[in-house]
Amino acid sequence: MSSTTLKDIPLQEQPRIRFLENGPEQMTVSELMAIILKTGTKEYSAKDLANNIINKINNISELKDISIQTLTNIHGIGLVKAIELKAAIELGRRVYYENEITSKINFNNPEKIYKHFKYIINNNPQEHFYCLYLDNKKRLITKRLLFIGTINISIVHPREIFKYAYLASASAIICVHNHPSGDPEPSDEDIELTKSLVKIGQIQGIKILDHIIIGNNKYYSFYEKKKI
Repeated sequence: MSSTTLKDIPLQEQPRIRFLENGPEQMTVSELMAIILKTGTKEYSAKDLANNIINKINNISELKDISIQTLTNIHGIGLVKAIELKAAIELGRRVYYENEITSKINFNNPEKIYKHFKYIINNNPQEHFYCLYLDNKKRLITKRLLFIGTINISIVHPREIFKYAYLASASAIICVHNHPSGDPEPSDEDIELTKSLVKIGQIQGIKILDHIIIGNNKYYSFYEKKKI
């Protein structure tokens, strides 16, 4: 006996058909999830499986933290389905936060920048160094991941940082990177790099507004600490 698919659901109730006819805004959470799951089992339709997942959480926001193990403990959800669902959730999260940084962040507010980036680079085993390039009204022009380092070493070249500022015709830069150790306190290298960038920026007329270091659920801002 073959597994239940969306085709087995009455035509007017098929999530894909409803998606096309009514648009994604009119879909329930379980219907959207059923589309991602694609197929059910001998016992449950894809929509039944979706409802089984929803019953494991208190509200939809908890989906972002649901684990692979929790999903695979639900009857009918194997490893592949769990991975596909987690991938869809992660993609949605990245789209949301990318939109947030381009439209909602006040670039004079280090905490909001931290809250955006902690979902991107927090708990990463390697050091990631980003630069935000801003216009003269402190609006984001572009964001670039410039360097990825090892646990202990990140080689950051000021010339690369300013090269993209010139290409983007940026008036200001905010640097953001993480410490895989979880401690956001700046190292001697971080302090020296920041001083160098500030000096170069003063010469080039491109201001370094901040350098934010992200640790485990906390951050260090050179701007807030009045080090810039």
